[in-house]
Amino acid sequence: LESTGEHFRILFDIKGRFTLVRIDAAEAAFKLCKIKKRLVGVNGVPYIVTHDGRTLRYPHPEINSNDTVKIALKTGEITDHLKLEPGNLAVITGGRNTG
Repeated sequence: LESTGEHFRILFDIKGRFTLVRIDAAEAAFKLCKIKKRLVGVNGVPYIVTHDGRTLRYPHPEINSNDTVKIALKTGEITDHLKLEPGNLAVITGGRNTG
């Protein structure tokens, strides 16, 4: 909220409902996005497509589909990435194994 200077993120609670979680200004400066596709475009330019429709050109070669990237909201650049590997902690939001 710009008028009060507060920042919130919408997350799931333990019952799978959306809830507002208060965050600080440093955490409000980035967004986590899931990679849906990794493709090669015109003239051999590699790019990735995120879950929210962003297209990012020239990603790091280690970033693949289903990985998560940390995007700085001011610049739109990738600052970090997390690989989807066995043993990583995840929250299942749909299906039979929700929780």
